[in-house]
Amino acid sequence: MTRRDRAFKAVVMLGMLVIIFAGVRASAEIVVPFILALFVAVILNPLVKLLQRIGLPRLPGIALVIGVIVLAGALLLTTLVTMLNDFARTLPQYRLVMMLWLQEAQQLMARFGISFSLNEAMALADPNAAINLVSRLVSQLSGAISGLFLLLMTVVFMLFEAPLLTKKLQRVLSRPGAGMAAIQRALDSVSRYLILKTAISLLTGVVVWLLLWLMGVRFALLWSVLAFALNYIPNIGSVIAAVPPVIQALIFNGSWEGVVVACGYLLINLVIGNMLEPRWMGRGLGLSTLVVFLSLIFWGWLLGLVGMLLSVPLTIVAKIALEQAPGGKRLALLLGDDLTAASD
Repeated sequence: MTRRDRAFKAVVMLGMLVIIFAGVRASAEIVVPFILALFVAVILNPLVKLLQRIGLPRLPGIALVIGVIVLAGALLLTTLVTMLNDFARTLPQYRLVMMLWLQEAQQLMARFGISFSLNEAMALADPNAAINLVSRLVSQLSGAISGLFLLLMTVVFMLFEAPLLTKKLQRVLSRPGAGMAAIQRALDSVSRYLILKTAISLLTGVVVWLLLWLMGVRFALLWSVLAFALNYIPNIGSVIAAVPPVIQALIFNGSWEGVVVACGYLLINLVIGNMLEPRWMGRGLGLSTLVVFLSLIFWGWLLGLVGMLLSVPLTIVAKIALEQAPGGKRLALLLGDDLTAASD
């Protein structure tokens, strides 16, 4: 193949990727729930297999797992809606406290000859925008029941289809041995990552709740759920989750309490995120740190918030798929965190 032919092939492949990504982004309303259901099924399938090994048939095992999830989700959703309504009612109090803070700041800056507009600052601190945001969030949570029901039904059918799907793939693939090995490797990597990440995120949420409860910060459960959810987002999720409770502690509990809460979040992220998580994850994800951050941006742009939450497992799957393609091993090497694949 000449250099011109290789260049033409590369341009055609790039054009195909652009068309595929544009189609995925345009159909995100359909693709995102399917991808989310797929990864939820990947997490739950080992639990269903564990129940089967204990002696429970697959159908009752799936029903038991889904039933527990529905009950826990309904209880959590009801609690969150109630807490969000209470949080919306307390937002006007923030304006009164912040006005006192800003008046003191205006007096302090005036001593140093710094111009400071109290009215402009209060316009930025207007709670009406936050109230509208919380109201929309509550309405979306209340209206998400039908979407969650469809998501759970998709997960149930995926769990039912999982044993039969393996046999179907063995007949469809041109190289069943290598293809099934790659699929199993991807499933093992993704399920291990998601299970460990869920455990780590749950531990993070519990420790955050305990910290805020001991410090007397209101809506501790709400902020702990936020810490649990955003911990799935690599690099920046834990930082974003710390901002609202720290601001609330500074305004309502006092400066000292706010500093303690901020230091507590920093310590939690240091111990769990930088010490426990790498230890539990083992050798690593097989992805470089730069690729993890860039994948967060790319999948977030392509699939929105769900893409940010699942950026790491989606990139792991893409890397394993590239390793199986004849011309994709070099790209897979660029995504990796070492050069061992270069000798393969």
